[in-house]
Parts: sequence; structure tokens; C-alpha cells
Amino acid sequence: MLKNAALKLAGIEGDHTFNCVRGIRALGNGKRQSLEHVKRGQTAQRKLQWRDWILAIVVVGGFPSVVFATHEADHRFTVEGFVCGDDGKGSPNIDVLVKDTKISYGQIVKTDGDGHYKAAFHLHNDNLGDPLLIEANGQQQQQKVSFDPKDLEAERIIQVNFGSGCIQDRNSIPLAVYLGAGAVAATVGGFIGFKVIRSWRKQAQKRERSQGKRKK
Repeated sequence: MLKNAALKLAGIEGDHTFNCVRGIRALGNGKRQSLEHVKRGQTAQRKLQWRDWILAIVVVGGFPSVVFATHEADHRFTVEGFVCGDDGKGSPNIDVLVKDTKISYGQIVKTDGDGHYKAAFHLHNDNLGDPLLIEANGQQQQQKVSFDPKDLEAERIIQVNFGSGCIQDRNSIPLAVYLGAGAVAATVGGFIGFKVIRSWRKQAQKRERSQGKRKK
């Protein structure tokens, strides 16, 4: 009887131990499943974040003019013009200093082959009326930051020229071209006029000769 009782007790303890081990294993499997679930959730979240970033980059890259148009017009201020000599021709490779003296920010730009320069600033509506210093070839001009703060679309720009005979618009024809064209036109006109007058004289001489022959 003692033997049977011992065997039963051993069986009960064995079953209990087996159940405990199975419970521990199940608990371990549950933890692993829970960790795997969390990892899967984190991976899915990262994928969604990457997808959102990629979508944002595509939208911004595909429509930059729509996204930044207002910002560019509202914050970009340009100072441009020409540096010309006494003959009205543009002076290339000239250093031009453009400086907002209120915020102590400036830049030096060079003129191109046509004597044109351009300096771009990142300014806000608060900078309206700031004093500007523009210097080229030892000459200085004082201007002010001027624009319509309510207009968010028009380009904010002022033109400052140095030298006599500078053109007012880069797309227009320089004064030197006008003078050159006028000289060419005068030369061509004089040549044509000389030819016409010479032709008239020849015709008059022929008429006089023919009339003299008839009188004889």
C-alpha cells in the first residue's frame, strides 16, 4: 500500500511538474509571440513612416513651384543693374557691393559680359524700408528696400545703374547699339543718297546732250 501510494504521489507530482513545465513553455511562447507582435507592429509603423516621407518628397519634388512660389515671392528681394562706361557700353568683371546696412548683411557680385549684375537677398516684410548701399567703380548709391508687402506674387526687385548711357532693361537694346546703328544708317543713307544724286546728274547730262543734238 505504501508503494502504491508513493507511486500515485509520484504520478501526481509528475503531472504537476509536467503541467508547470508546459505552462512555463506556453508562457514563454506567449512572450515570444507578444514580442514578435510588437516587432511586427514597429516594422509596419516604420514602413508607414517611410512611405509618408517618400510621398512628401515626391509631392514637394513634383510640384516645387506650387509649394515654394509664395515663399519665394514673399522672401526674395533682388537688386540688379548695369555698370557702364562713358561710352554707354557695359563694363564686364566689375565688383559690385550690395549691402543692407540695417542688418549688416551684404554681398559682392561681379558683372557679366554685358556689364549686368544681380544680387539676391532673403528678406521679409519687416525689412521694408531698410537702407541699401550699392557701390561699384568707386561710386556709391543709397537706396531703400521697397516693395508692396501685400503683393505676394510680383517679383520684388529694384534696379540701380552706374555710368552714363546705361540701358534700363536687360532685354532692351543698349545705347551703344543705338548709336552704332545710327552711324551705320547715316553711312548707308549717305552712300545711297550719293548714288541717287550721281544718277540724277547722269540723266540730266544725257538730256542736255540729246537736246543739243536736236538743235543742230
